Amino acid sequence: MKLSDLSDETLNNIKSLRWDRIIEKHEGPERWSSVLEYYNPEFMKIEGRWVLLPIERENHTNITILRTIWSADGNSLTLFLKDTTFGDGEFLAGFMAVCDKLKNEEFFIAILYHEWFIIERTATFESSS
Repeated sequence: MKLSDLSDETLNNIKSLRWDRIIEKHEGPERWSSVLEYYNPEFMKIEGRWVLLPIERENHTNITILRTIWSADGNSLTLFLKDTTFGDGEFLAGFMAVCDKLKNEEFFIAILYHEWFIIERTATFESSS
């Protein structure tokens, strides 16, 4: 799936959406229209589903999905990911995203995208699933 394949109606729907962010100490609500205008995002396929994150398509190869949590009804996704675009040093840049499936569409879009520092686990935890 590519943004260029979407109908004008779907693109206008995306442009009307807002998302919350905390990235590089900048925070607040943003508009997807700005992301589409000033950046070069594209869909990523995550566990067989299409997801639109506010990430430049050129940086997709630097993204590692650390954890996915799908809602019981399949309409929401929580992601934890690592982005090594700007290095893979002592302070690893991680992000948390919450994405919702758009009504009548086959993709998810970020409604929250926050930066976080990846804390390396030293203990082993048992999964609850």
